[in-house]
Amino acid sequence: MTANQRREIVLQAALIEFAARGLHGTPTHDIAQRAGISQPYLFRLFPTKKTLFLALVRRCFQQVTQVLATAAAGQTGADARQAMESAFGQLCKARTLPLMQMHAYAASTDPEIRAATRAGFRELKNSVEQLTGLPPAQVQRWLGIAVLNTAATAMNLQAWFEGLQLTSDAGQATTAGPVPRPDRPAWPARQDPRSWPAPFTRCVAPTAMTGDTSDP
Repeated sequence: MTANQRREIVLQAALIEFAARGLHGTPTHDIAQRAGISQPYLFRLFPTKKTLFLALVRRCFQQVTQVLATAAAGQTGADARQAMESAFGQLCKARTLPLMQMHAYAASTDPEIRAATRAGFRELKNSVEQLTGLPPAQVQRWLGIAVLNTAATAMNLQAWFEGLQLTSDAGQATTAGPVPRPDRPAWPARQDPRSWPAPFTRCVAPTAMTGDTSDP
């Protein structure tokens, strides 16, 4: 087996491990074991764990972008958007790529990881704009909902967010929110912060509750 083939096996193994535990929670020993190689050989292919993580951040965004481009091929506007929604929904069900994206966001306090994540997100945004031809505001909304669904995937809450769409069938922007489901408990009603217990109200700025700028 060539070094490039080993490298590919390591990337596939690392994707599973990093998606589950992130950069700092994943031991390189576990990646090497899953890839069927020794830990020293792993570091011959990737000098540091961060180098491996960065390679996967770039690959993750590239793969998500490619999946959406394939789904939207030959379509534009709402048709392309609906095709991409379906494809992204399948990615969320598979979980691995969306979870890797979440860990990339979480690790973006590191300058190198932040730069790679920003570049990947920018390419994804540009691709969605080009594929759909939709106005920037609708593209931003679509991306926002995609990130929301990514977070829901990480928390196993996908069912709460079923039905979120970029636009309605009539082409009008819809209100983002959970779709009521009879088989699931209702979301808690929105409450006035002033009715919260004291430990919580101390965490809320006075102006957010009453508009008063004085000390609580």
